[in-house]
Amino acid sequence: MKLRAPTVHFTCKLNELEIVVKALLSRLQEGGGVILLKGDLAAGKTTLVQRVAAYLELEDAVTSPTFSIQQCYGDTLFHYDIYNQGLEHFMALGLLEELEREGYHFIEWGSETLYHILKAAHIPVIMVEIDKANVARQYRIIDDA
Repeated sequence: MKLRAPTVHFTCKLNELEIVVKALLSRLQEGGGVILLKGDLAAGKTTLVQRVAAYLELEDAVTSPTFSIQQCYGDTLFHYDIYNQGLEHFMALGLLEELEREGYHFIEWGSETLYHILKAAHIPVIMVEIDKANVARQYRIIDDA
């Protein structure tokens, strides 16, 4: 099933990511929500999370949680990667319950299936699709708020 929701587009270089961060955070409810990140390898998923952490003035070093599945930064930023283990493993570990915690939950390699599961559970969720475009990136922020 394809997502049908309002979409905001940005094309920017890495040093211009603050506009994407502000637009993304402004679409979430106060206290956070879930942000699913879709994009090829090296598209900039972790870089976007790094910029959100900097914007939130968190001093933790943000790295990809590829092998740990989950990284926590402060009390407000949570970062997941489901590439290696898949959605079923993520759910089997009970990590869906983690997403109900207040804060910003970024999930790399998110899918439309997970998007619809979260919507059905009334968990605020936004999808960000990232594509490489020469020296810039294209960001599509999709939600239905």
